[in-house]
Amino acid sequence: MGFTKLIENLFRRFLPSPFTIAVLLTIVTMVLALVFTGEGSVDSNFTSILSHWEKGIWNSGLLVFAYQMMLILVLGHVLVLSKPMERLLLGITKWANNTANAAVLVVVSTMLVSFFNWGLGLIFGAILARKVGEHAQVNNIPLNYPLIGACGYAGLMIWHGGISGSAPLKVAEEGHIPDLLNGITESSVIDQLPSSISTSLTILSGWNLGLFGVVLIAIGLLAYFLGKKSVPTAISLKPYAFNSVSRKDSLGAERLDYSKWMALFFGILLFVAFLVQYLAPLQQLNITPNMLNFFMLGLAIVLHGSFKSFLEAVQEAISDTSGILIQFPLYFGIMGIMAGSGMITSISDFFVSISNTTTLPIFTFFSAGLVNIFVPSGGGQWAIQGPLVLESALQLGVPLPKAIMALAYGDQITNMLQPFWALPLLGITKLKAKEILPYTLIFMVVGSLIFITGLLVL
Repeated sequence: MGFTKLIENLFRRFLPSPFTIAVLLTIVTMVLALVFTGEGSVDSNFTSILSHWEKGIWNSGLLVFAYQMMLILVLGHVLVLSKPMERLLLGITKWANNTANAAVLVVVSTMLVSFFNWGLGLIFGAILARKVGEHAQVNNIPLNYPLIGACGYAGLMIWHGGISGSAPLKVAEEGHIPDLLNGITESSVIDQLPSSISTSLTILSGWNLGLFGVVLIAIGLLAYFLGKKSVPTAISLKPYAFNSVSRKDSLGAERLDYSKWMALFFGILLFVAFLVQYLAPLQQLNITPNMLNFFMLGLAIVLHGSFKSFLEAVQEAISDTSGILIQFPLYFGIMGIMAGSGMITSISDFFVSISNTTTLPIFTFFSAGLVNIFVPSGGGQWAIQGPLVLESALQLGVPLPKAIMALAYGDQITNMLQPFWALPLLGITKLKAKEILPYTLIFMVVGSLIFITGLLVL
């Protein structure tokens, strides 16, 4: 446990808040661009860098991207606060009669849900872990609660390779790849790139689904083994209460806010529009952020059963997006500097010089894992690192879907080390980071071995 304590102390001592990290990365990027790029006087170069920065911050395409990613988080959180999800969570909890069984139930359920939506999986895993702890406490079941909390966080190690993954979802949008590389590489090179890459080649490809299956089984077995070997811990929890909506104070037109028929009608309307708009790409297994969010919006309204319940869940969920909301423009500004100054091309050339078609995905995996420690947002990381990955893969002839998923795998796996996204789980479960880190680090090592092997073999 000494190693995990060291990791926790290092994060506390040397890593400030994610927003401060984004500011520091902005300053460092400006200095590097000033020193290593540009021609002419320092004043003119600095002015150009500031111009690139401003244009990146307010890049309209990337701002749309930021809103899409925030909706994925918010709508996923809203879904898990619905009554049907509450019943599902309580149903799973009843089967948790010892630490080993509980660990498998929590980790497998959480990873399956997270593969569909990472925001849903994050809160689902947290509440499920909390309810398992409460169940053990009420029924006097010996339980290692920190291990269960770690299992509830394990969905964040597979999310980017899932249906809500930022990078594979964005490249599935028509025109995203040329737009991302516009102004970074020559137009003749951009013309050789596909306008989009279908999720049938990334998220829903046989090799990615196979890797997910291997990780699911391996981490499930690992959780069971750890549960068998773990020592029970003391649990002191108050019952976690889901929000309930009362109609007794509604008057006149306010009754529409509580009407289940109104919510059902509007939800069905959304589903009809969804089928009209997205049935063709869905049949081709090509999923985009707008498609996913449209479906989840309709599903959330139907499952909540009233606009009032839905809006109260939105109010609770939206607080988790505040940090992301303000960080995204800063990461877009960093990308603007790197693109406008030519840094992306220089860094890509370096990776190409030390890589080949076999090693580039591995380098991408490790670099993405490192970047995730400082940029704990998959969307923000794709904005910064995506052009580097695409440029390098293009030069070396590495299949673009493989390069994109290598970034996704590296980004997601170090979530087991970076505690930023664990904050909602820690708040719900009342655990501390140092309590779950010993187990999440083991998950990270095993998951990394599987993903690296997959990138080398598949």
